[in-house]
Amino acid sequence: MTSPTATEAATLERAADAPMLAQVERWAAVNSGTGNLSGLKTVAGLLADAFAALPGEVRLVAPAPVESVDAAGTVRTIERGDHLHVRVRPEAPVQLLLTGHMDTVFAADHPFQSLRWLEDGVLNGPGTADMKGGLAVILAALSALETSPLANRIGYDVMINSDEETGSHASAGLIADLAAGKTAALTYEPALPDGTLAGARPGSGNFSIRIHGRSAHAGRNPEEGRNALVAAADLALRLNALKSLELKVNPAKIDGGGPNNVVPDQAILRVNLRPATPEAMAAAEAALRDTIANIERDHDVHCHLHGGFNRPPKPLDAAATRLFELVRECGGALGIDIAWKATGGVCDGNNIAACGIPVVDTMGPRGGAIHSSDEFLITGSLAERARLSALVLTRIAERGTV
Repeated sequence: MTSPTATEAATLERAADAPMLAQVERWAAVNSGTGNLSGLKTVAGLLADAFAALPGEVRLVAPAPVESVDAAGTVRTIERGDHLHVRVRPEAPVQLLLTGHMDTVFAADHPFQSLRWLEDGVLNGPGTADMKGGLAVILAALSALETSPLANRIGYDVMINSDEETGSHASAGLIADLAAGKTAALTYEPALPDGTLAGARPGSGNFSIRIHGRSAHAGRNPEEGRNALVAAADLALRLNALKSLELKVNPAKIDGGGPNNVVPDQAILRVNLRPATPEAMAAAEAALRDTIANIERDHDVHCHLHGGFNRPPKPLDAAATRLFELVRECGGALGIDIAWKATGGVCDGNNIAACGIPVVDTMGPRGGAIHSSDEFLITGSLAERARLSALVLTRIAERGTV
């Protein structure tokens, strides 16, 4: 490992001195659940103002259309918020992508709305770790980079989307466009409380299967009906049986049914599939379709499949390993022990890796209990991770590669 030079040290201290905690407190005080368009608009405005400090173009990007199957079986278009995009020095020889998200999992009417200190240095609040803390780290690191004599050697795109928590359906195209041709990418999901990073990730697909049967009187002529609810339950059991070391399956919900004296003619099964590898993903999709066909045959029903694999698996390949090693080297130079391990979670890092771009996707501050009312941010790690990112950025600029 190489200790920071005097020039690097000055850049790192500027990153650490950024007003990150105040920014987190301001941004996390605004509810920005994925479905809260008003809150997202407010947060997007706050972020646009903050990121305007960088010497590039700041714009809001309209979301792509998103379709979903409602409880009645109707395919509807869902509104999502605008995404934030910042572009700096697109002509520079080295190009990076830094990503984060402004949305949280907490709806506008969720009881978890306020911030409180659990103890000195541990802040509880919605989105503090996941990931408004990460957004503050991005801005601190890039603002510090702009003071480095190496800044002109590196250009970057920053993408902060509004729908990561629901699968990035409205931003996947933007992510792919911005990832194209990049040297590497950094995503600012929170690190674990002990600082461990996420390495390999599985893929993830969310599916809704609409099952159409035939209604009939439950007492007079039930044999003339085709029970869609029973077919959905059978489908859930058969899909659950596909679980293996390479595939996680979660039948999550069945919508359907009605009065007790009517054979239900429609049901909708929601299921999540998480394959560990690209090969397992292909096999899972084939098995899903085969199982649906068997249900149609055995229950004399018709099925319609909606959804897909929106997060491809993210293996830790050679290019990604080199980027992780650079992060570990920079961590060592700062006295930070960097380790990583495979995780069952997914994020925008999956989408970036699918574009052939190496990515480390847990560059955010340390925190935990995310997606719950116990979510917390270890506030001292804001400066720690801003310094780490600033050093990674300056060394990529110096080397011209990872």
